[in-house]
Amino acid sequence: MIEISGVSKSFVLHNQGSAVIPVMKDADLHVEPGECVALVGASGAGKSTLMRMIYGNYLANAGRIVVGGVDVARAEPRDVLALRREVLGYVSQFLRVVPRVPTLDVVAEPLLNLGVDRAEARGRAEDLLGRLNIPERLWALSPTTFSGGEQQRVNIARGFAHTFPALLLDEPTASLDVKNRDVVLNLIKEAKARGAAIVGIFHDEAARDHVCDREVDVTGFTPKAAA
Repeated sequence: MIEISGVSKSFVLHNQGSAVIPVMKDADLHVEPGECVALVGASGAGKSTLMRMIYGNYLANAGRIVVGGVDVARAEPRDVLALRREVLGYVSQFLRVVPRVPTLDVVAEPLLNLGVDRAEARGRAEDLLGRLNIPERLWALSPTTFSGGEQQRVNIARGFAHTFPALLLDEPTASLDVKNRDVVLNLIKEAKARGAAIVGIFHDEAARDHVCDREVDVTGFTPKAAA
């Protein structure tokens, strides 16, 4: 489901004489349906960079990143957007939404974008918000007013609303209490059980051990000159 081969990435610092900073070289990764792979390595090793390249936020300089048959490294923007809408979900650490949109609609939006009936989409959103212990009295409010922990749980609900065949998870259990952490881990296990291919960053070692099938140390993809 996710195939990464020979991927390299450099950043050009245009405000510093166009200096070129190599951050990744010859990265290879294969993730099967139903498998959860944890990216590990020291801070700055390239975990987030690799995740953003898979999602298409960063453009790889070389190599192939194939998700569901689409090479993200070479695809047209419209194809990347379609991939994100239908195949590849991304749960980031931070909730970014349009202000004043009710929480229920924020969570239901991925389903509505796929043409799912509004009542069905909202029903799925209600189920997830309930599981993640977001009080019903808050569902009609914008999540931009919520606490950090509540926003994180809304973000997780949104990311799991659609049954994406592939998922990227960036610290999904960070800052959560034990009860909500367990809910998120169960959502990940359910996604694996239905065949989702998952790549994640988990600094919570216990959570990583609980849901991940293996670890990939991205330090091995660091260019020698940058190591």
